[in-house]
Amino acid sequence: MARYEELTGKRVIVTGGASGIGLATAQRFVEEGSSVMIFDINEEALKNTLAENPGLVGGVVVDVSDEDSVKTGFKEADQQMGGIDILISNAGISVRNLIKDTTFQQWKKVIDINLHGMYLCAKEALDRMETQGSGVVLFTASTNGMEAHPYYADYNASKAGVILLGRTLALEYAPKIRVNSICPGYVLTPMQRSEYTDEMLEKVNQGIPMKRHAEPREVAALFAFLASDEASYITGQHIPIDGGETA
Repeated sequence: MARYEELTGKRVIVTGGASGIGLATAQRFVEEGSSVMIFDINEEALKNTLAENPGLVGGVVVDVSDEDSVKTGFKEADQQMGGIDILISNAGISVRNLIKDTTFQQWKKVIDINLHGMYLCAKEALDRMETQGSGVVLFTASTNGMEAHPYYADYNASKAGVILLGRTLALEYAPKIRVNSICPGYVLTPMQRSEYTDEMLEKVNQGIPMKRHAEPREVAALFAFLASDEASYITGQHIPIDGGETA
């Protein structure tokens, strides 16, 4: 059931929308009555997600680190939805390695997707939003962009960049367009499960005041709030959702 009436009919694009936080967020905006398209690089996952979520307008295979691919995705959204009101720029990857074991190829791939991808998608969305005089851009950053964590130097650097990119865009596009970043801590997503054993997950939980990982739907709820008129005075911020971990 919709909670924010003003989100009804809004045109939403969610990148990395075929799984994890992206999928939960796409589903939440469908519940709000929004028109939602998802971008994802995984064609099989995209097809399955669209089949299992008939409320979605559609989806496009997009590599967010490739400018032509991003432009093609947004053109498809123009055709199917007539534009965009809300961008959830969420696609990202992480690879668990000490910096001494991180190849430049790995470093570049993480930065290309996690930071360059945010720039490319935001630029396409903002060009459209500026023309219509309204819009909301929301980035998935991370608490890793706020404080250092071993094994994730490339990921940490990319997410710190996302936070400052969002703050800068908020200044450049105020007052008509709002830009914010969400900084999740540990979230129980397929990406997290692929990197952590059950024992590692439990050890992490013991260090979180709430004693558990977040569910993707809880992050999705924050995206919905920040896109709504209830958050009309919030821009240029990076908001942790981490069960109290950074406290």
